[in-house]
Amino acid sequence: MATILLVIIYLAFISLGLPDSMLGAAWPVAYAQLGAPVSYAGFVSIAITVGTVISSLVSVRVIRKFGTGCVTAACVLLTASALLAISFTKSFVVLMLLAIPLGLGGGAIDAALNNYVALHYKASHMSFLHSFWGVGATISPLIMSQFLKQNGYWQGGYRFVSIIQLSLALVMFLTLPLWRRVSHAKPDELIEDHIEIDNRAAIKKRGAFMAVLSFFFYCAGESSVGLWAATYYVTVRGVAPSIAATWGSLFYFGIMGGRMISGLLAMRVKERTLINVGLIVAVFGALLMILPLPQFFSLAGLLLFGLGCAPVFPNLIHITPQRFGKNYSQAIIGLQMASAYVGATLMPPIVGWIGQAIGFSGLPYYLLACLALLYMTIIVCNRKTGFGLAKEEAA
Repeated sequence: MATILLVIIYLAFISLGLPDSMLGAAWPVAYAQLGAPVSYAGFVSIAITVGTVISSLVSVRVIRKFGTGCVTAACVLLTASALLAISFTKSFVVLMLLAIPLGLGGGAIDAALNNYVALHYKASHMSFLHSFWGVGATISPLIMSQFLKQNGYWQGGYRFVSIIQLSLALVMFLTLPLWRRVSHAKPDELIEDHIEIDNRAAIKKRGAFMAVLSFFFYCAGESSVGLWAATYYVTVRGVAPSIAATWGSLFYFGIMGGRMISGLLAMRVKERTLINVGLIVAVFGALLMILPLPQFFSLAGLLLFGLGCAPVFPNLIHITPQRFGKNYSQAIIGLQMASAYVGATLMPPIVGWIGQAIGFSGLPYYLLACLALLYMTIIVCNRKTGFGLAKEEAA
């Protein structure tokens, strides 16, 4: 039963990834049809993230009252409904309003399932879980590209994905009894009495500010390339919108594949090594996007950037207890998630405004800057907390 439930959880994370990459794939065509400037995709991204932050903050109370399974099923249905409504809109204002319930559903799924898997399944499943998010995020731009070939009919892409989401919601509701039939033993660390640490005390912990800041820079890069990669290839590289939407999916394909690999390696390779190798691969990918090489190499660069990003996020979460101890880890992880949402909210619109003013050719340089700042915060945090090879070997 536990294995079947895990499959259901993976399906739920596919549904979480489906809407996340659709806007970036559709926007090169959608903004003109909606009568909005190209930079306004940033406002839609903000609206989605506002919904995500709200649902994440209230998720503890809602899950406690209704249960993880019920909340997950209801939120998949909510995102499906929002996508279906978006497929009929011809107004940018309506799109903005519908972006909020889209974020509300996604945030609650994210919070509920990350916590459930962390409590009840092995650590390697966290990377696999986020890999299945990549499955959804990879599929939807490919779907969108097929509809863009039909006279730029981006609404059809949203409608098709909403049907997939509705089907997944049906599966979630039909399998609700599984959540009551599967019993998990409490992890030993949850039975122990721990000191309650609030956010103010957590951020004062040596190295905590840098750990929190690293999530800002990671999501600032990941969210920006997810939103603007297709626009970059259309406006800078001269690629057709339908093809650019397909190319945009390569970033998420890289994340999906990279997290599968990371999950398999997690038992033998230290998290620190996975993070460092990932950053090197991501830098190489961004450089390929910059260099005046044939389009194939630029395409490979986007794939490599996603592959390099893949192990960073889940492994940074996983080393938090090692850096700060179990008493502080929950509060610091909460702050890291908040910082991630802020980075994902603030930076893509700024990139869009700059791109509208001077062009999007600077996107790969911006990604390199995010990677450099991310690496700096990781190194400073490791030094302040004493997290390193000696400590890991002692553990």
